[in-house]
Amino acid sequence: MAIDDLLDEHEQSERVLAWLRANGAALIGGVALGLAAIGGWKWWGNHQLEQHTRTANQFQTAVDAIEAKDKTAAAKVKALPAGMYQTLAALDLAKNQIEAGQRDAAVATLKAIKTDDAAVAEIVNQRLARLLIDAKQPAEALKLLAKSQSPMAIEVRGDAQFALGKAELARTEYSAALAKLDAESPRRRLLELKLTEAGGTPVKPEAKS
Repeated sequence: MAIDDLLDEHEQSERVLAWLRANGAALIGGVALGLAAIGGWKWWGNHQLEQHTRTANQFQTAVDAIEAKDKTAAAKVKALPAGMYQTLAALDLAKNQIEAGQRDAAVATLKAIKTDDAAVAEIVNQRLARLLIDAKQPAEALKLLAKSQSPMAIEVRGDAQFALGKAELARTEYSAALAKLDAESPRRRLLELKLTEAGGTPVKPEAKS
């Protein structure tokens, strides 16, 4: 089995975001230059490259402020143009706020993220939902993930139902999440423990032939 198959969705999303943080600027720059070369779009290319360079510099300044725990970090993230750079910076900011015990600030940061990318929105909503459950707002967490069908999202819905005292619904969600996981998934053990705590009995997954 490939190493990626042994990683849960959270770990995979972290790897993707880390790669984008490291390579996003170069990737966008390459696309801009490539488009500029096609059809002789020199002005367009110069304009886009200048804009990209300016935004990339702003992004780096914001990330540096986040890592340094600078009080101006949130303002620098907010000042970034809407798009991938701002989203990545906001995710970094929220992560640091959580590590610093600033849950409410992290909630505000995640709520402010606007993205049309379904995969990124899923990551944002899952992280926000977990924080809302911790903040004793499980009903709001359920609304966020109502339509999500990934194992991680279903698991978080189970956590929200359990926090609401609805053990039967929590068992349903945990069982559904387990059904979507491979037998070798490292998340299975934790999910099975949650299901047991909610009064359920984990079913041994069928071995693949």
